Amino acid sequence: MKSVWIVAAIASVVGANACHAEGIDKAKTTAFDARMFGGPLSQKTYACFVRRYDANHLAQHPKQKVSTMKLLVTAEDAPEDKTVNYSFRLGFKYRHRAGNFDSSGYCSHIVAENTGGEIRLGCSIDCEGGGIEVAMKGDKSALIRLERIRIWERNKADEDASNDLVAGADDKIFRVDRADLRECAELVTDRKKLAALRRK
Repeated sequence: MKSVWIVAAIASVVGANACHAEGIDKAKTTAFDARMFGGPLSQKTYACFVRRYDANHLAQHPKQKVSTMKLLVTAEDAPEDKTVNYSFRLGFKYRHRAGNFDSSGYCSHIVAENTGGEIRLGCSIDCEGGGIEVAMKGDKSALIRLERIRIWERNKADEDASNDLVAGADDKIFRVDRADLRECAELVTDRKKLAALRRK
């Protein structure tokens, strides 16, 4: 039943993009993970991608609302389930608005049928909070695709601090580049996870 819910949640994330999560080739998902995480998975593996959009980029994309974006993806071995659990945490800054904003959720592999069977991570946020898809562009960059995602102002748990980042003309696809894990440390709220990340 849980896997049916996950597939349904992912389907709601991608909207018009057709995808499916059943029958994905294991070798292809392993190859995707190796590209995403820069090598084989261990008990807990992280990948950090960051981009600070420069003045030239923002001038060419005047409707882009985001000026900085960070993506932390985690793969955690769950032996009791005989599976790997994936999650993400996204942090960003608006171009014309003060503050730091976050979102987070859980992911699984999907096949994007409209791109020749490309494997991506389909990630969703609880309570109909939308989600993102994450694909790899080579080994050094990730592409984040979104339609709508629930966000919170960092360190403010109050529901009043939540809002949505909605895709606009220049906010549908974001390329972010692989970075040192310490670049994403600010996205980690759990002290044990933070310590582990800083040791990597």
